Amino acid sequence: MTTSTVRVFTDALAEAEEIIAGAPHVTTERDLAEGLDYLSGLARTALQMGWARDRDYPRFARVSTPWTKMGLDNPDTLYYATTIRGDAEYVVTGSRGTTADLVFQVLDGGHASSTAPASQLAFDDRDFEIAEDGTFQLRLGPATGHPGPNYVTLARDATRLLARQTYSDWAKETPGTLSIQRADRTGRPPEPPTSDIMHDRYQAAARTLLGYLKTFLEFGTLHYMDEPINTLYPPKITPGGLTNQYSSAGHFDLADDEALIVTVPDSGMPYQGIQLGTPWYVSMDFINHQTSLTARQASIDPDGHIRFVVSHRDPGLANWLETTGHHTGYLQIRWQRASRALTERDGPVTELVRFADLPNRLPYYERNRVTAHEWAERIAARQAAVGARMLG
Repeated sequence: MTTSTVRVFTDALAEAEEIIAGAPHVTTERDLAEGLDYLSGLARTALQMGWARDRDYPRFARVSTPWTKMGLDNPDTLYYATTIRGDAEYVVTGSRGTTADLVFQVLDGGHASSTAPASQLAFDDRDFEIAEDGTFQLRLGPATGHPGPNYVTLARDATRLLARQTYSDWAKETPGTLSIQRADRTGRPPEPPTSDIMHDRYQAAARTLLGYLKTFLEFGTLHYMDEPINTLYPPKITPGGLTNQYSSAGHFDLADDEALIVTVPDSGMPYQGIQLGTPWYVSMDFINHQTSLTARQASIDPDGHIRFVVSHRDPGLANWLETTGHHTGYLQIRWQRASRALTERDGPVTELVRFADLPNRLPYYERNRVTAHEWAERIAARQAAVGARMLG
């Protein structure tokens, strides 16, 4: 392997570092440090996807793990991606598991520029047959393939297949399994690697690195920053083609003595979750801090509403969302596996209050109190659950 083959990626890495350092929100040493940490995850993902891009011998690669974050990753979701081609047939074999949601999505294009790929179709496990033991097999291919109840027709320009497994209860639910093969390559080994193949993969990794970085730095500005500060917009179909997923999002800016109360009805849907994100448009540390909660994890008030408190200081409440020292950042609520259209009545209402006024602004304040010991147990449970399901 020649130096020039690798340099295309190291040059992209150097360019990405300059973009990170020059981002508008970088004003402190911590901002820059978090940006460099973010960049390390993007680099790992780009290299991983560069080597997982063989459309003839595809495999699912884990993306958006706690150490390779991007695109305001959902702390409750396991993400998988692989490359495909629309004129070939693929067999996806798996087991359902017990997660709240399992979604597949076919994309056209990738993040090789500053624009996101287009979604061609998305479907969840309600749309195909699953055996009694939880196993399933999907076939994806051209319209001239072998249609059946578990056959998915691909457009000719299909390039990527994504899968998402989303938890509502970290402690009780278990993930399924996934594997993929091109149907006419089963049992046949690929050709040995060549210098040209290596050059192509490093180039692909370089394009992916810069594409991811530019796309997601712009995404937050395009979809969030026009909203009034410390509010979330009403529920709407999540951008990106996930027709059974709704989201409500916004951005916060809190002083040390302020708190944001976010009140939202418990929808009763299989998945409903809230999270905080850093200015880098990635999830905050959800392993060692409570920066996200699902409806199953949260305390639901007797009136059927969930009241979250976003603040820098600990209010001693079960539904506290920690800002981990970030005075600004993103908020997002997701509803998945929706069986009906959501309206403004299903969405959140926000109230900016003085931290000291929380007991007077929360109707079930005493009911939601937790002790320091109970809080430590909650964090320990998060650490154990993430360690069990999100290594990678």
